[in-house]
Amino acid sequence: MITKASVSSIDIWKCEQGKISIEPCADLLATEEPLEIKLIYYDNWQIVEQSIAVTMRTPSCDFELVLGFLFTEGIIKDFSTVKNIKYCTRNREGNIVKVEMQKDANIDLTRSQRNFYTTSSCGICGKSSIENIKQIACYELSLQIPFFQAKTILGLSAKVKDAQTTFKYTGGVHASALFDASGELILLREDVGRHNALDKVIGAMLAQHKLPLNQYLTWVSGRASFELVQKALMAGIPCMVAVGAPSSLAVDLAREAGMTLIGFTKENSFNIYSGEPRIIF
Repeated sequence: MITKASVSSIDIWKCEQGKISIEPCADLLATEEPLEIKLIYYDNWQIVEQSIAVTMRTPSCDFELVLGFLFTEGIIKDFSTVKNIKYCTRNREGNIVKVEMQKDANIDLTRSQRNFYTTSSCGICGKSSIENIKQIACYELSLQIPFFQAKTILGLSAKVKDAQTTFKYTGGVHASALFDASGELILLREDVGRHNALDKVIGAMLAQHKLPLNQYLTWVSGRASFELVQKALMAGIPCMVAVGAPSSLAVDLAREAGMTLIGFTKENSFNIYSGEPRIIF
């Protein structure tokens, strides 16, 4: 759903072929703003407040984004460990989110240390060391279920296009969608960052206590990166469908975990890079 915060209106000059002069007009842009994530937790019964990351995102569904980020980074394991989540109103209202953990929550940030800035295009670039890239997946994938019809895969992009409102007006955001095995759209989120869009989807389902997502597939715009595959695996998603190409490391991780990874998805074709037994022709 498009919101006032997710788009910005500006004045531009438009030039069209066949016209001698350019004309002033208004245009809508996808909003991109920083979001700082702060964690409040207990260490030896002492309260610690720590900045985890700053990510560039489209302002919408921020709490879902934060929850998804914390989960897919392995910082939290369950929504029940979160006591409170709110905006910080003293500085940059709406651009700082504080997450207060329960007293008995076991928080270990050593494997998830990031620099305090990550870009909207590639969240993994902020990792403090290459050894921290791979997270321990919370759920194992079943090789038996679920199965997906090939014709269902072919129809996903059209369904996303119809539901992707912010992209319709701006052309400047990515999307991540969750479908069930019959091809019904369960949830869709948009953001200037691919990984943010997927974090929003996972965070929304986490808050509803619906993980693992082992009966669903996720559709992602653009390419399938290592980080997107990793995030999907953390949530127990057995199948990822991407519009673009996967990276070699994404394919390696998907094959290792038993995930079905599909790329170059069009109306009449797609490529299967791993987990082909899940697809029924």
